[in-house]
Amino acid sequence: MRKISYPAQDAWADLTTRPTKNLEELEPGIRETFRLVQEQGDAALLELARKYDKVNLQELQVSAAEIKAAEAQVSIELKESILQAYSNIQLFHTAQAEPVTQTETMPGVTCWRKSVAIGKVGLYIPGGTAPLFSTLLMLGVPARIAGCPEVVLCTPPSADGTVHPAILYVASILGISKVVKAGGAQAIAAMAFGTESVPAVDKIFGPGNQYVTVAKQLVNKYGVAIDLPAGPSEVMVIADDSANPAFVAADLLSQAEHGADSQVVVLTNSPEFLEKVEQELQVQLELLPRKEFAMKALSNSLGILFQTVDEMIGFSNLYAPEHLILSIAEFGNVLDSITNAGSVFLGNYSPESAGDYASGTNHTLPTNGYARAYSGVSLDSFVKKITFQYITPAGLQNIGNTIEVMAEAEGLQAHKNAVSIRLKEVTNV
Repeated sequence: MRKISYPAQDAWADLTTRPTKNLEELEPGIRETFRLVQEQGDAALLELARKYDKVNLQELQVSAAEIKAAEAQVSIELKESILQAYSNIQLFHTAQAEPVTQTETMPGVTCWRKSVAIGKVGLYIPGGTAPLFSTLLMLGVPARIAGCPEVVLCTPPSADGTVHPAILYVASILGISKVVKAGGAQAIAAMAFGTESVPAVDKIFGPGNQYVTVAKQLVNKYGVAIDLPAGPSEVMVIADDSANPAFVAADLLSQAEHGADSQVVVLTNSPEFLEKVEQELQVQLELLPRKEFAMKALSNSLGILFQTVDEMIGFSNLYAPEHLILSIAEFGNVLDSITNAGSVFLGNYSPESAGDYASGTNHTLPTNGYARAYSGVSLDSFVKKITFQYITPAGLQNIGNTIEVMAEAEGLQAHKNAVSIRLKEVTNV
């Protein structure tokens, strides 16, 4: 971890740079993948699985028998944990549903809005070094609550051609039967353009590596909606002397173990505390099965000293972290000052892992500074908001002149006439 002491404010922007590749450099290869999938369909997916996943697949779609068999491979303890997480996620996202409220903006003019489920959604679930069945819960639960008629799941196969049983178990309890063995940019292309086994969808969800992130951004240009640009994971911890160094180190490592391109950052106003965190990192790192991933991520990570909590909040808002942990004594005093973050965890006993798995909030969040403009996935992500309005003859008389004057001022005579012709009939009646 690189240590920086009391940086001047004009140096802050440079410190927010993530350790990622130039994403534009990835585009030519991804466009070639798109071309292959568009031209060859399933054949391209099978060939790319051989190339990237080192597996010779006979079938792309997971069979009903495979899904059923997976249930027996998941321990009772894990099933119970998944069902508890499912319940919490469902409760939190169900509460996000908005009732239809009609508003009479003026006498005789009534407007309202209602949510309508997106027809076809595609879920991408990473499965490489860490099979993220928790992400399937985060995406599948709100999709189910929203009532999306068709849900397609793409996830990369393991070397033996199977999909992790926990992913298939979660798919089964969510009622997702269309599960396709495809990963990376080719999976995004398949869901965007369609193949023999993968129907084209209206919106694609799910995190992934930088190739998946760029692929999602590119299909967006083809008119396929995406949830958000969700790339390598990141966490920022703001801590003072009231924090526990072991807790903070554990939180940093929980994100560092995702992969070498993850970034973790700790901000503190205590040099002594930062030293203790560094010591704890070394102790805990040695115990991790994914030590190599975490070590590479830590080499790109930062420990920054500031004078005050206000400065730390200011830097955090500029950085716009995916996950923000406030391990400070008076966190309640700064909540209104937080303007850019994907998800915030308060106090010493709110680990980021809780949000990743089971507290109920969604863990599909904006990374790489996109929290300045994007929200994390929610129930709203799976619906469209359609507005309605009903105007009575009396209502048209009330609002008609306003429309006519505005339309004429913009030089749009037909707009004015659409009102005027109706007003004449109303008046004659």
